[in-house]
Amino acid sequence: MIKTDLTGILDFVGQEELGIDKGRRLLRELAGGKTGLSGTGWLGFPAAASPSLTASVRSAADKIAAESAVLVVIGIGGSYLGARAALDFIRSPYYNQLNKKTPDIYFVGNNLSGEYLEQVISLIGNRDFSINYISKSGSTMEPSVAFRVFKSLLTAKYGDRGARDRIYVTTDPEKGKLRQLCSREGYASFEIPPDIGGRYSVLTAVGLLPAAVAGIDIDAMLAGARDMLGSGEEEALRYACARQALYKRGKKIEILAAFEPYFRSMGEWWKQLFGESEGKDGLGIFPAHTEFTTDLHSLGQYIQSGERTLFETFVSVETTRARLRIPRDDALDDGLERLGGKEVRIVNEAAKMATKKAHIDGGVPVLEIGVPSASAYDFGALVQFFEVSCAVSALISGVNPFDQPGVEAYKKNMYDILELSGKTGVT
Repeated sequence: MIKTDLTGILDFVGQEELGIDKGRRLLRELAGGKTGLSGTGWLGFPAAASPSLTASVRSAADKIAAESAVLVVIGIGGSYLGARAALDFIRSPYYNQLNKKTPDIYFVGNNLSGEYLEQVISLIGNRDFSINYISKSGSTMEPSVAFRVFKSLLTAKYGDRGARDRIYVTTDPEKGKLRQLCSREGYASFEIPPDIGGRYSVLTAVGLLPAAVAGIDIDAMLAGARDMLGSGEEEALRYACARQALYKRGKKIEILAAFEPYFRSMGEWWKQLFGESEGKDGLGIFPAHTEFTTDLHSLGQYIQSGERTLFETFVSVETTRARLRIPRDDALDDGLERLGGKEVRIVNEAAKMATKKAHIDGGVPVLEIGVPSASAYDFGALVQFFEVSCAVSALISGVNPFDQPGVEAYKKNMYDILELSGKTGVT
């Protein structure tokens, strides 16, 4: 079970400041539909997900794997970050380079770089490929541009009928231009439940289909999320309430830090989840993600001795898949002779402990979230853990966790510049 360790903040806030009872009340109101807010469907989705959904996802994944060497996932924000996080966390950041039987997976539609798109096209080369286009509206600029590019490539390679057979769409069940396109063209499609926003949609078909294509156990992901809402709910509330108590003490920046590179994409998803959910009405903790020990050699000085407006949350995965040992080589004379024969994980753990102590001593509160393993089950649990804690944290601040009015400002300006006014879509 995921655990939240508060010992690293108790020199900065008292137990009485945490307000866990308020957090419990807000979660009960949220789960009971008493907040009056839309966008809460993610809370019950893991328990309500039907066997027919997972079966249809696996069937589509099997078809993609049978006929394609590459899956191109098109989406931005919540339409791709969660799937990318699952791939890196459960499989590897080097998934595409692994010796495996599942297709390579490339993510596009998350930027407007022509160079990036050309590089992905070059990487696909002459191999067979399919598309998973993820968007609630089908009119968001970045994925729409990418879909035009890759749909054209599919059509040139397989013809109109062959292209249609290789396009898989995940979108709103009823509304939006993409749903209309699906109905018109007959694309295979999956639904984004209307009461689940993009950044809360990882455990729907949005994240499940790419994960299944990568050979990840999607039933285990959903089981982890279901179980977190039972046995792990209190730990998520402790995290939510602790970060709000620190915010009230003037800690306005949260640095999420992990000591494993496979957590990098999870950190990017976490940034969107908390940034879009809390950053409203002149309020909100600014979410930043770092990778330790790498970033200790760039941001470590600031964290240790800069302005005291930040706190840290360390994510620690308790078991590692690696057993690599440091070779003995006394001739190097590098001062590390005593480490010869030890597993690298021991040194990594020592770095985490040393960093936590140094930063606390330097005036930085440090929360710690312990995750049992980098499994599909624990990924699902961690997703639900962060979603619960984010929603409750935002409600404590008094903002709606499920809208994002500020996101539309740059879109409107861009569409005005491109003379496409009135055609903006919502991711």
